[in-house]
Amino acid sequence: MAISPGSDAVFSGQKSTHSESPRSKKFPLTEEEIFYMNCRAAYLTVFKSSLDNIISKDQLYLALQHAGRNPSQKTINKYWTPQTAKLNFDDFCIILRKEKPTSKAELLKSFKQLDVNDNGSISHTDLYKLLTKKGEKMTREEVNAIINLADVNADGKFDYIKFCKLHMATNEQCLKTALEKLEVDSKLRCQQFGSHMEGSPKRDPSPVPKASPRIIRKTDQESFSNKGDTRNSSLAIARQFKTSVSFTITMGADSNQNSKLIEPHSIKEWHCVQSKGCFFLEEDGEIISHQYKMQIAQRSLVYITIKPLSLSQAEGKPSPWLSVDTALYILKENESQASLQLLCFTELRNRETFGWTGELGPGIYWLVPSTTGCRLRKEIKPITEEAQLVYRDETGELFLTKEFRSTLSDIFEVIDLDGNGLLSLEEYNFFELRTSGEKCDEDAWAVCRENFDTKKNELTRQGFMDLNLMEANDREGDPRDLWVTLHSMGYNKALELTEACPFVIDIYADKCKPRIKAVHMEACSGQLEKAICKSVLNKGNAKVMDGYENIIIYTYKRDTWITSVIENKSDNKVIIHINNELSKNCVNNRGLDIFAVEVAPKSTMVCQHVMPLNERQEWIYYCVYSLIS
Repeated sequence: MAISPGSDAVFSGQKSTHSESPRSKKFPLTEEEIFYMNCRAAYLTVFKSSLDNIISKDQLYLALQHAGRNPSQKTINKYWTPQTAKLNFDDFCIILRKEKPTSKAELLKSFKQLDVNDNGSISHTDLYKLLTKKGEKMTREEVNAIINLADVNADGKFDYIKFCKLHMATNEQCLKTALEKLEVDSKLRCQQFGSHMEGSPKRDPSPVPKASPRIIRKTDQESFSNKGDTRNSSLAIARQFKTSVSFTITMGADSNQNSKLIEPHSIKEWHCVQSKGCFFLEEDGEIISHQYKMQIAQRSLVYITIKPLSLSQAEGKPSPWLSVDTALYILKENESQASLQLLCFTELRNRETFGWTGELGPGIYWLVPSTTGCRLRKEIKPITEEAQLVYRDETGELFLTKEFRSTLSDIFEVIDLDGNGLLSLEEYNFFELRTSGEKCDEDAWAVCRENFDTKKNELTRQGFMDLNLMEANDREGDPRDLWVTLHSMGYNKALELTEACPFVIDIYADKCKPRIKAVHMEACSGQLEKAICKSVLNKGNAKVMDGYENIIIYTYKRDTWITSVIENKSDNKVIIHINNELSKNCVNNRGLDIFAVEVAPKSTMVCQHVMPLNERQEWIYYCVYSLIS
């Protein structure tokens, strides 16, 4: 049994014990600022600087403990995989958002469910059986550590009421100690970059962090020992920068009106194929999507488009994914996948559709979907009422609610990639990998065909509904596993699609029928980042850092968004400070006006994407890039 953290018990809800500064008295800290302060306090208890990396499981475990968490070995392994070399402060903040602390009431409630005699204790035999066999299974060593706690165990029984008090007191003391250490050592407060001066009456709200292995988070403004002398503070900040360059771009309202995406006149006579897919937003802010191979048999004029997929949302429900930007990068496959060559991307726009027209020779091409991440972001608004998924009639028979059936029908539309109204094993496995991390093999698929409605060996919409109903019956009406599926597919507790963007790709060719096949569902990085960098380097406006000719900032303006790329030709890594504070009516994929990135030697990286908050108003991109000493 896993004692799962409460959904509302966020880190920011824990009380800070530090003394208030004049600024915090006049301008109370937001929950977001309290959250980051607590994150920094815990991190800086273990490390000298928030720029230091976590380089071992032990360090991660220790930092989480100081943040008031008590992670199991399975939790540690979830974030420190065999491929993990290091985690930074940005990653640490994201882990704390996901691994929320458990409230005392929730902890007691979890144990009470196991207390068959309702006397405040559980036998060691039952405790061992439950903790090692159900939910997030604990190891024998972890259970023994609980049983060996002298204060909460006696006569072969575990006193969970005392344990809950001890657990909460320990967590609170860890956090209190970390905050006191941060308060005493004022130098530590200067080590994390920030976006507002301490003591300044103006404060911008701190947004939700986005993950990046190379972003240096800037959440609280550097404070200096000059006690509010902002002139000297500004000089101190300026001395950190060796050189700076700036870009200013003014974009008119509805600037996409200038786009030239026009369908070829004879397109109705062309051969056409279609495939659907989806962008999914991960817990750490990373975006993954389907990726495709396309085959062209003979040289043809080709017209390719991508746009958000319309779904039959219930009346009154929002459709935020329809405003998400989409793009498609087309790469040519050579002898090896490692040498994919960027040919083009869907640069032109007509409303929500992005497209490209041109000639392609025979061969295999990769189609890599992309979204900037400016509008596909983690949901912040709280959900006050959870939708009902199942109900029982007067006879006790279990049914899916109308609202849940409608949602499942939309999910079916999304995962039916070829749009034929049926799910093949291949299509179903993309869904299974997304929701459970496992594939359905041929034997299991045969059982599925025997028990649920199918046509031509493919699962029908009704069969998909019945499959979910069976899952609900298997859990005796407990909807928790159903919610896991829904969250994995981007739905919130109100059954609103907020953290995914389904899309549709249409391909037309005048000489032959194209073929398209989804082959992966992967993070929008790697080949995609290389493709974006190459397109920006080819078409963007370049500025060299004064005195540092090996460091070049490229900015590429499209009708809908602006992308910046940093190229570091030197033999040393560099840290670039980015300031967007003077931009107007803009939002970027980082979610911060001020941040810093580390650029490896001899490399290029996408720095940021910027879009208008409101396309109907003018937007001004003003960004200063500075080299940190």
